[in-house]
Amino acid sequence: MTSPEDTETDTDDDGATVEASGIYVYGIVPADVQPEDDATGIHDAPIEIVTHGEIAALVSEIDPGRRLGTPADLRAHADILDGTSHVAPVLPLRFGAVLSDRDAVINELLADHGDAFASALNELEGCAQYLVKGRYVEETIIREIVEENPKASTLLESIRDQPEELTRDARTALGEIIGHALEAKRETDTGTTLDALSPLTDIVTVREPTHDEDAVQIAVLVEVDRQDELEQTVGDLAARWDDRITMRLVGPMAPYDFVVTPKPEG
Repeated sequence: MTSPEDTETDTDDDGATVEASGIYVYGIVPADVQPEDDATGIHDAPIEIVTHGEIAALVSEIDPGRRLGTPADLRAHADILDGTSHVAPVLPLRFGAVLSDRDAVINELLADHGDAFASALNELEGCAQYLVKGRYVEETIIREIVEENPKASTLLESIRDQPEELTRDARTALGEIIGHALEAKRETDTGTTLDALSPLTDIVTVREPTHDEDAVQIAVLVEVDRQDELEQTVGDLAARWDDRITMRLVGPMAPYDFVVTPKPEG
């Protein structure tokens, strides 16, 4: 695999310098998938299809004079994969997969892993990933913890309206109690969410929290035709936890949490 900064220059028959381009690979799809005419990816390059038998790669040329890794590049990568997931199964490649040319896409990626790709695409047919996310309402969850824990209530009263420098130990102790309580509540509420989702799918991944107030972070693989049921399930949880946990459903998207594609070797 190469990176844009590794791209070399060639010379044409007249000796003039010609700047070579790399081929950026977004993901693997069935061979009958066709991008929209106006679909563009990284560096606003048109999206193309490179086919091999029953599978294909979503690709675009990249500008060798520009480095990868900007927020716009990351968004473009995800937008192509997530947009494709609405209409077809897609195996996402990690951000930054670049091969030298279209022949390399076939010979070093599609041909080498064709059977595995075809099998994975078949298993994903009709499905997409969704994220079920919940975040605690800070005021509500702190009040709940304090009401349930007499020691926390006592500590809170002891620091109320007191200078921070005089109550440092009490604040630290209270913070530890709240932290442990949040972990326990997160585990319970994640379990409740998994139970609610079980009629729709048993293919789930529980993500680690990225914020202290994260209550639920679950990736699920669900049939796209059942999206309405999924939305209803998340909506029911939101109503159940009104003013306690703010629930959100994100997707459909490519199955990032459920597919591991091999790194192209260029």
